Amino acid sequence: MLIEERQSRLQDLIARQGMSDLDSLSEALGVSQSTIRRDVENLVTRGLVRRTHGGVIWLGDRTNAIGPYVFDQRLGDHVDSKRRIALAAAKLVQPGQTILIDGGTTTYYMAEALIGQSLQLVTNSLPIAQLFLNDEKVELILTGGLLYPRYGVFLGPGAESMLATIHAQTLFLSVAGVLDGQLYNQNLLLVHAEREMMKQAQKVVLLADHTKYGQQALVRLCELSEIDVVVCDSALDEAHRKAVRDAGCELILAE
Repeated sequence: MLIEERQSRLQDLIARQGMSDLDSLSEALGVSQSTIRRDVENLVTRGLVRRTHGGVIWLGDRTNAIGPYVFDQRLGDHVDSKRRIALAAAKLVQPGQTILIDGGTTTYYMAEALIGQSLQLVTNSLPIAQLFLNDEKVELILTGGLLYPRYGVFLGPGAESMLATIHAQTLFLSVAGVLDGQLYNQNLLLVHAEREMMKQAQKVVLLADHTKYGQQALVRLCELSEIDVVVCDSALDEAHRKAVRDAGCELILAE
């Protein structure tokens, strides 16, 4: 394999995955780790990636990545439902409160509705944090940790350690699926962070549109009964409405 071809394939691999470790890249391309390190340094010099301990994360322009980033792609899905849910959830926030907002597209729309409101906001989401950079009424706290570019969230031990030190009145949470009384998300590190968030909040509010119900993702997060309030759009069918109420959750349907 020519050097140019190998480096092009390496760039495509990292861009697709968002982040990777050197062992996986070495195996995927069939070359030594020393070769991968040299190629990665080339990408670092070009400003496309950043080295981490034992790995690398993609920093390049999103338009250079093969395929759309997950957050950008999903921000345009079911927009009307998500915005209705977001507005209903935003009404649960009182001025001066300390709230936790999990990364996600519906929670992003909710955060938009809170711009200009006086509060303390803790989030693991870079897109959500960027909404408040110039908002003097919001005391913004970003968890830090390892940035997972495909979703724009901070994950890993650094994020979890920071979350363990705070206390919030309400957590606003999003998930990839709700099935048979269980909540699921698509990333193990994301679930670890969300579990830590749940420990630190007095109340947990789930924001999920009707398409998430009956769906299962990679990692189980928690029981539906561990959620205090569920906010969904009115397209949620009667069977799932009953399941939510039977789990002891308050159900808010955003008309």
